[in-house]
Amino acid sequence: MIQIENKERCCGCTSCVSVCSHGAITMRADGLGFLYPEVDKDLCVDCGLCDKVCAFDENYDKSSNLPDPDIYAVRHKKISEVETSRSGAMFVALSDYVLENGGVVYGAGYTGHFRVTHKRALSKEERDEFKGSKYVQSFLGDTFKNVCDDLRKGMIVMFSGTPCQTSGLRSLVKLKRVPFDRLYVCDIVCHGVPSSRLWEDYLNYLERKEGKRVLKVNFRDKRRFGWKAHKESFELEGGYYTCTYYTYLFYQHIMFRHSCAVCPFTNYIRPSDITIADYWGWERLDKNLNTDDRGVSLVLVNSAKGQDWFEKVKKDIDYVRSDKEKCWQAHLSKPSEMHPDREAFEQDYKLHGFEYVMRKYGNIGWHYWMRRVMNKIRRMVRKGFVR
Repeated sequence: MIQIENKERCCGCTSCVSVCSHGAITMRADGLGFLYPEVDKDLCVDCGLCDKVCAFDENYDKSSNLPDPDIYAVRHKKISEVETSRSGAMFVALSDYVLENGGVVYGAGYTGHFRVTHKRALSKEERDEFKGSKYVQSFLGDTFKNVCDDLRKGMIVMFSGTPCQTSGLRSLVKLKRVPFDRLYVCDIVCHGVPSSRLWEDYLNYLERKEGKRVLKVNFRDKRRFGWKAHKESFELEGGYYTCTYYTYLFYQHIMFRHSCAVCPFTNYIRPSDITIADYWGWERLDKNLNTDDRGVSLVLVNSAKGQDWFEKVKKDIDYVRSDKEKCWQAHLSKPSEMHPDREAFEQDYKLHGFEYVMRKYGNIGWHYWMRRVMNKIRRMVRKGFVR
C-alpha cells in the first residue's frame, strides 16, 4: 500500500485514490493545506495498484514521446482570444477543436469563493473559465474517474493541467485499460504550486483589509499592465484593487508543495501530447511577434497525436517554428529551488496564521524593508570591494 514517508515523493495527483476500487484511500490536508493520500488499513486489500499507478518519478511513461518535440511560437488569430488568455491563446485553439467535435474539456476553474478546482466543460462558454493562469494547486476530486468514464463512453476528452497531474492521469488510464486513443493531454511549464488553503487565506486577508468582498480575481492582469507584468488584480464591491503580495511570496518559492523541488518533469520529455507556456525570450526568434505586449504561447508538440492535434488547429493560429536554443526556460531544465525558510514558513503559518507569515516573509511590514536595506548594504559593500 502507498505510504508517504517523504512529502517530496507525492505531488497530490489523486491517481492512487482513483485506482482504488475499495475506497481505501482518501486525501488529507497537511499543515499548509496540501493534500496527501491516507490509507484505511481496514479497507485495503494490499493489491499494490496504488503503488503501481504512481507516476511521480523519473520512470514516468515516455513511450509515446517523439525523439524531440516540435517547438513553436504561437498566437491565436483572434486578438480578442489573446487578450482574455494568459499568453497567446493556444489553449483556446486546442480546446475549440475538441469541443467542436463533440468532446469534453477538463481544466482549472473556480468553485465557491474562487477555490481553484478542475471542472468539466461541454461548451466554449464553460471552457472560458479555464482561460488564464491560476497560481494554486487545483482540487481534482473525482476528475480522473470522470475522465475515464467519458473515455469509456467514446467521447473525445481533453485534459489540461500541471505535468504531475497529466502524468498521473495517463498512468491511471493505461493501468485501468481505458481506451486511450481519444484522450488529448495538454500540460503547462510549471513553476510550482501553492496550496488552496493559502490562496483562500489570502482572499480573506484582502477582504478584511479593504472591508469589501472580492467579486472577481485575475492572477496576472495583462489588460491593464501588459503581458510581462505579474500583478494580481481584484474586482471588489464598488472598486478595483491591485497588488503583488501573493506574487511576491510565489516567487520566493517559500509556499510551494515539497514535491515541486524535485519535479521530474522539468525537461523536454513531457508527459503530454502538447505543452503550452509563456514564450519568454520571443525576441530571439522574431522581434515582430509581440510588439503589442499581448502575449505569445510557447508550444511543444510531444507526440504523434500531438502533431495531428496541432495540424487540426493551424487554421486558427499564427505560428513560427522554433528550437530549444531560442525557447530556453529555467523550468525546462531544472525544478524550482525551494526557499531555505520553507519549513519555518510552514511552522509559523500553523502557529500564527497567514497574516503573520505575510508580514514576516512577504513584501509588507518592517521585515521586508529591513531585508531590502540589508541587501542594499551588501551590494554596496561588494561594489566597494570590487573597486
